[in-house]
Amino acid sequence: MKKISLTLNDLFNIPTAEIFNPDNFKPVSKVFIDSRNVVKNSLFVAIKGEKLDGHKFVEEAINKGASVVIINKKNIKEFSGLEIPFVTVKDTTEALGNLARVWRKKIRTKVIGISGSNGKTSTKEMLASLLSQKYSVNKTIANNNNHIGVPLTILSTNEKHDVLVAEIGTNHFGETKYSASIAQPDYALITNIGDSHLEFLKNRKGVLEEKSALFEEAANAGGTVVVNYDDKLLKDFSKRFKNQISYSLKNSQADVKGTITVYTNDGRPIVNVEFKKQKMNFKLPVHGENSAKNFISAAAIGLTLGLTKNQIADGLKKVKPVDKRLHVKSYKNFSLIDDTYNANPESMKTAFNLLAKIKTFRNKTAILGDMFELGKDSAMFHKNLADEIIKNKISSVFTIGSSMKNLYTALKNKNIETKHFANRETLKLFLSEKDFPNTVVLVKGSRGMKMEEFVQVIETKAND
Repeated sequence: MKKISLTLNDLFNIPTAEIFNPDNFKPVSKVFIDSRNVVKNSLFVAIKGEKLDGHKFVEEAINKGASVVIINKKNIKEFSGLEIPFVTVKDTTEALGNLARVWRKKIRTKVIGISGSNGKTSTKEMLASLLSQKYSVNKTIANNNNHIGVPLTILSTNEKHDVLVAEIGTNHFGETKYSASIAQPDYALITNIGDSHLEFLKNRKGVLEEKSALFEEAANAGGTVVVNYDDKLLKDFSKRFKNQISYSLKNSQADVKGTITVYTNDGRPIVNVEFKKQKMNFKLPVHGENSAKNFISAAAIGLTLGLTKNQIADGLKKVKPVDKRLHVKSYKNFSLIDDTYNANPESMKTAFNLLAKIKTFRNKTAILGDMFELGKDSAMFHKNLADEIIKNKISSVFTIGSSMKNLYTALKNKNIETKHFANRETLKLFLSEKDFPNTVVLVKGSRGMKMEEFVQVIETKAND
């Protein structure tokens, strides 16, 4: 199998590129933006980020073996003495994207692009695990899913990979289209459309407009869209696409139909799957209704790509909770749900639902921090969580953050133990002294709230 590489001609074709010392150039098969990871005979792209400027690490990259570097034109005076080949461009971030576009055309790998308001990372991990039972799989590392992460993921895919499972994230208009146009997915999955990033995307129609670019780019490339029939916005929007696979936990007309038959006492769903007259039954190793939704979408793609029931079952055995995403941890007399990676109204409802589903302990406690990027209706979204808390019979709610004070106020006089904390230290002190006997405890909030610090306090006390 011929090794994929970037040639001198590929570099010449990068818009705005000017190449110096081209006679010394040799094809490269690895691209890095972090000098710490550079290996011999690789290409280093110096990207200026919010905190660090890659141009300050060019010398280190060369010392580690980079045989060619790409820099911004305005920095050329600093590097005019370089003896190795180097390329100047107007914008190195755009150059990285253009390198990935070239690389995408060279690989024969089937690319699966995943976006959505909730469940992207968990679905990506589950799908990669299932597909690895039959194929050589590459996947997005962690949540490296933005305008830099997606090109790097493409560039990390080589001739040995049969499938790439690529997560594609966004919080501003145009980001999905940019990343999807590079990934050119053979299969495109949008998990759902929810109230996420509304500060920039305005409303659910704005979220659909942004996310749907993944479907559009897949269709333009002759690919297949994978449609969640339980999401009305996605179901209606998908009618324009000829090549599609549908899945559902509720709609009997979908190509792949799932049914949650029962939950285990600790909240893990058992799911029946129907596909082309086949009937299969799976017990999931992860928790909650959302895990079932993630699974049925992953199964839809896996079955379409020829996975057998046994291969899906074997892949499920290797699925583990994604860190800080509905990660259920068990202790002697309580359970802890660490869902601290991020938060929006839909993921809050999902977490409350899981809290109610876990029957191993009677009491239910939620420790909640602000949800960010909800725009002008932020106060309303926080206040409206009260109905979900009451519906799921959560007995105690402890809040922190200026927006969560709206929820605290809405829960007053609702026969629920509530307390709002003005600062982090008082909440930490409270948790360090509090016991949670016979309780399931949820900790959740947006990334900027750093709710994982409160998880650490609870765990430290539990382990003492």
